[in-house]
Amino acid sequence: MRDIHILVINPNSTASMTQKIAAAARAAAGPFSRITAINPLEGPAAIQGPADGEAALPGLFDLFERSLKTDPSISAVIIACFDDTGLWELKAKSRVPVVGIGEAAYHVASVAAERFSVVTTLSVSVPVLEENLQRTGLAARCVRVRASDVPVLELENPESDARHKIGAEIQAALRLDGIGAIALGCAGMADLAADLTAQFKVPVIDGVASAVRLAEAITA
Repeated sequence: MRDIHILVINPNSTASMTQKIAAAARAAAGPFSRITAINPLEGPAAIQGPADGEAALPGLFDLFERSLKTDPSISAVIIACFDDTGLWELKAKSRVPVVGIGEAAYHVASVAAERFSVVTTLSVSVPVLEENLQRTGLAARCVRVRASDVPVLELENPESDARHKIGAEIQAALRLDGIGAIALGCAGMADLAADLTAQFKVPVIDGVASAVRLAEAITA
């Protein structure tokens, strides 16, 4: 098997979140994969809804183009925002496969269970994710996109009650939605997936790990 170099771009400018994403990506990657994780130096500190997504595009597109131009070893690119910010534009012009973590999580969740729900951060993100589910063709398999009312940057605060709120929303989804899997709707939740899977006894899907494994599969 040939070596694979996966570039992971966090479209927001929060370096600590990029470090968390990088750790999750490396934990999921196979022995022949090398992970590079980067973020723009400017732009929104978090992407919460369409306005932040639009504001993040200039930095994301510039970073994407410069990276591919200067590093021919890149085999695939992951866009590490669950809103799949800029994903379709980048797919259309990229010389390598581009995978969104939202896109990847939906596909993996649909394999793990006939029906799944998404637990994301704020309600402002819900319409974006619902539109993306339509675009990926998996809206009929997703019962509901649920907001946990956790601001993205609260996931970086170890003293916040973010995990409790996310767990409560997963519990509600399992009680009410008739599902067999959960997709975690934010890159900043990547480090929670294993513990939540163990707690709730159903697959709790992290989009970062899902995207790494799909990128490896399509570039192998």
